[in-house]
Parts: sequence; structure tokens; C-alpha cells
Amino acid sequence: MALRTILTQGDPVLNKVAHPVTQFDQRLHDLIDDLRETLTDANGLGLAAPQVGILRRVVVLLNENDEMLELVNPEIIDQSGEQDGLEGCLSVPGYYGEVRRPAWVKVRAQDRNGMTFEVEGEGTTARCFCHELAHLDGHLYTELATKMYTVEELDEMLEQEEKEKKRKEGKGQ
Repeated sequence: MALRTILTQGDPVLNKVAHPVTQFDQRLHDLIDDLRETLTDANGLGLAAPQVGILRRVVVLLNENDEMLELVNPEIIDQSGEQDGLEGCLSVPGYYGEVRRPAWVKVRAQDRNGMTFEVEGEGTTARCFCHELAHLDGHLYTELATKMYTVEELDEMLEQEEKEKKRKEGKGQ
């Protein structure tokens, strides 16, 4: 296993469509293992192969139970509802954006050995499915964001919300 370099916004590879995986061999297993290690090292929620310069349809992500999912040739087969929330991306460091995504998503994919399976998730997991699968088609969340924030702006917003919450709690006593 090896840590891979995560490409950042502006690298042309991030705007290309990834190719389907057709060979389920040791090279694929090594790529998946490297993606897992790189994601863990970067402390992220998901990582797609194009983010490390490999144009293959492979994604790893953490679900709401902190389980690492490996998705090869994934596709969204069903979705419902809507949720608005903040998203960040290892390829867009230092920024977060408000993005609307489905509240629930079902994905069909293959595992590292080529076996087909389905997995579903809601909330953050649904958001991760959509975010990471978009990378496979050359898209970044910034294309969908209605507003972007720097880390400093986000910290300031959260600090203001916390102050407001404490102020309201003080009035209720």
C-alpha cells in the first residue's frame, strides 16, 4: 500500500470522465488499498480514483457507521428526498460549500472481485455517494454549491451560532 498524491482543483484530470473497470486483478486491489490508506491519512469521508490521477471508476468512502465502502463501477439506481448541507472536498482544500443533494440514495456497484451488490444510505452517506460518483464523471461539488465559504468564514459562522445558542439558553432560565 502507498499514499497517493491528491490532485487539487485546476488539475485537468479532475474534469475528465473515468473509464469503467474491466479487470478485477491485483492492480485494482492495490489501487483500492492505496485509496483507503490515502483517505484515512487525509482524514476525509470519501475519495475517488480520479482524485489521485487514475481515470477508473473506483471510489472508497466512509458510511454513517464509519465502515469503509469500496465501490467499483458504481451507479446511482434510486434516490429520494432533498437535503441541504455543507460539503468539503480533499481536492478543494480550505473551502466548503452549501449543496443540495438527495436525502436517500441507492447505489449498485461491484466489489474488488467483480461481484455486484447494492448499498444505500441517507444523510451524510447519501451526500458522499453523490459527491464521490460525481468525481467519476469529471465534476466537483463547487459546480453545485449555492455559496462557498473559507474555513475561517465557516469557523466564524459556527462560533456565532454557538454564541446565539448560549444566549437563548440563558434567556430561558
